Amino acid sequence: MSAILALALQAAAEGRRSIGIHGSWGAFSDAAPPRCFAIAEPLGQTRLRRPFASIATWPADGQRNQLYVRLSRPRASAARVTLSIGERRFELLAGPADAWSPDARTDRAIVAAIRAGRSMSVETVAANGRPFADTYALKGAATAIDAAAVGCAGR
Repeated sequence: MSAILALALQAAAEGRRSIGIHGSWGAFSDAAPPRCFAIAEPLGQTRLRRPFASIATWPADGQRNQLYVRLSRPRASAARVTLSIGERRFELLAGPADAWSPDARTDRAIVAAIRAGRSMSVETVAANGRPFADTYALKGAATAIDAAAVGCAGR
């Protein structure tokens, strides 16, 4: 079973509404709190941690296209987290095992790069000192991001 199909089945079980599956990305909505998001798992994931990258719209807060990444493993406390799409590099803010963009301007630049890219990777150093990268295919990402935004229109 594909990872995105598994996400869709899990979403249905959690009360999420599936907006659509587009390539390796899915678009979903939650009623409370109201949000819509595009989401994908990294390529080749078999870990129990269930890493993902998402681009979310939070209509109650007026926020659009916010990046959030759950890393496949905990990172070293001083390690930087970098998102790469083609030649573009974005330094992310990070928690122990997650990361997000520092501001709305960076979110917009990341989404623009996703629309033009074929793959993206999130790179850092694990808590054990070994570097790692979570890599995502971007086929369908732009359509899923747009579907999620439309799914929250008017809320």
